[in-house]
Amino acid sequence: MDLAIQQEQTILKSNEQKNFLETTLGKTINTGLDIGLRVLLPDIIEDQIIDIKDTIIKEGFGEGVKKAIDSVVDFGKSALGIVTGNFENVSQVQTAVKNGGIIDGISGVLDFVLDKTSKLGLIPKAISSTIKQGKNVILNNISNNIENEFNKQLKSVEKLQKYSENWKTYFKQKDFSGMQKEYNKIKTELKTVLPLENTLKQARTIDNLHTLIKNNGKNFDLTKEQMELAKILA
Repeated sequence: MDLAIQQEQTILKSNEQKNFLETTLGKTINTGLDIGLRVLLPDIIEDQIIDIKDTIIKEGFGEGVKKAIDSVVDFGKSALGIVTGNFENVSQVQTAVKNGGIIDGISGVLDFVLDKTSKLGLIPKAISSTIKQGKNVILNNISNNIENEFNKQLKSVEKLQKYSENWKTYFKQKDFSGMQKEYNKIKTELKTVLPLENTLKQARTIDNLHTLIKNNGKNFDLTKEQMELAKILA
C-alpha cells in the first residue's frame, strides 16, 4: 500500500477515535456534572439547576472539556509510546485517560467557568461559591462515570468477540440464519464500541463475507478470489 494512503488512513482512524472519545466521554462528564449539581444544590428547583448547568456548559465548560479530552488523549499516546497514532485496545485508552490527568483538567475548567459566570452575573456568587467548595462531589461523579464507561467498553469488546466466534461457527456449518442473527448483534454492538483496529478488522472481514454470501443467494460456494477479497477488504 502507498505510504501516503497509509498515513491518511492512520490520521482518519486517529480522528475517528478522538471524535468518539470526545462524544462518549463528553456525555459521561456532562452526566457527572448534572448529578453533582443536584447533590450540591438540593434546595434549588429543577428548572434553575438546568439553567445553571446550561450556563456552565455554554460559557466554556463544554469547549474546555473537549480540549481537555484531546490533550489527555495526545499526552496518553505519547506516554504509552504509541507511534501508530491509534489506540489498539480499550486498556490503552483507559490508561491514557487515567494517567493524562483528565479530572485535574476538568477541575481547572470548572473553576475558570465558575469565576467567569460569577463575575458576569450569570450565576449568583453564593451558588458559584457553593459549587466550587463542593466540586469534589462533581469530580468524583465524573471519575466514577468514566470508569463505568470503560468497563462498558471492555464488555462490548468481549461481546463482539463472542458474536464473531458464533458467526464463524455458523459459517462453518453453512447456517445463514444463525450467521444473520450474530451479524445483527455485531452491527448493533459496533455502534457503541470505541473504533479500535484489533476490534474492527475481524468485524470488517465478517461483514465482507456475510455480504458476499447474501448477495450470492445465500450460496456458500464462494470462489477462492472472493474469499481472498474479503480478507483484503478487511
